[in-house]
Amino acid sequence: MQDEPTPTELIKAVADFFRNEIAAEIKGHNAFKLRVGINALDLVTRQLALEQGSDAAEAARLKQLLGMDGALIELNRALCEKIARGEVDLQTPGLAEHLWQTTLDKLAVDQPNYASYKRELGKP
Repeated sequence: MQDEPTPTELIKAVADFFRNEIAAEIKGHNAFKLRVGINALDLVTRQLALEQGSDAAEAARLKQLLGMDGALIELNRALCEKIARGEVDLQTPGLAEHLWQTTLDKLAVDQPNYASYKRELGKP
């Protein structure tokens, strides 16, 4: 509803404050819990930034792969059912590529510093 700051900016500001101002002041198990909280805020920030585009791309790939329309959750359910029934497998044109891209999109949110993910993107 508000123009500025955006939810992403607010979450990032809180995470940065905890990371830069509070973390050095906290010790022991509370420091660990603070790091977990900061990581959760960072994850939500990435999800807010990337989710809409990656979900739209995933839905488009699924619609093409399955030849049907529907919400993302319905399309994923239909794909799972087809895999379970043996109607599609990794030999199905486009499936392996779809699964790989979906995995990379999820890693961009969940584990963007994961070494194998960075290697796949060609980042050092």
